[in-house]
Amino acid sequence: MVLAVSGKPAGCTRHTRWCCKAGRVSASRLTLVVGAALVDDLAHPTRLLSARRTAPAALAGGWELPGGKVDPGETALEALHRETGEELGVRIEVGDHVRGPGPDGTWPLGHDYRMHVWLAVTTDGTPQPLEDHDELRWLDKDDLYAVAWLPGDLPVVAALASRLRR
Repeated sequence: MVLAVSGKPAGCTRHTRWCCKAGRVSASRLTLVVGAALVDDLAHPTRLLSARRTAPAALAGGWELPGGKVDPGETALEALHRETGEELGVRIEVGDHVRGPGPDGTWPLGHDYRMHVWLAVTTDGTPQPLEDHDELRWLDKDDLYAVAWLPGDLPVVAALASRLRR
């Protein structure tokens, strides 16, 4: 691999992050995603909404927080509002940022994705599985692990468990 002065492969304009593994340089595009920890009340949450994925095949059947990728030119909060509208057909009020272990407060999702998560409540509409999901389930603190959460969402769910009240 020929590297330009910038540290990217000569002529490359798409890579956003570089790391060194096993003595060789490899490229990895870091994708930012957002997740909505939809709860029944921002001040005193007792339930969390989970969504079962239908696609892609590798994630189908797993449960997650609703959300998705941040589009180019879009802020993370704009993406959160857009994604909850597209996936669930609702408008939301955003609460606290649920900080992850990343230096920017994100949660790792594998090697190439990082997720910002916010508490949120619906302000207009009733959540429906409109896109990428076939079932939604409200979970209280005692049932939080009654669904098969996707591995990347498990640390977030564990952090949210301490915020849910009985």
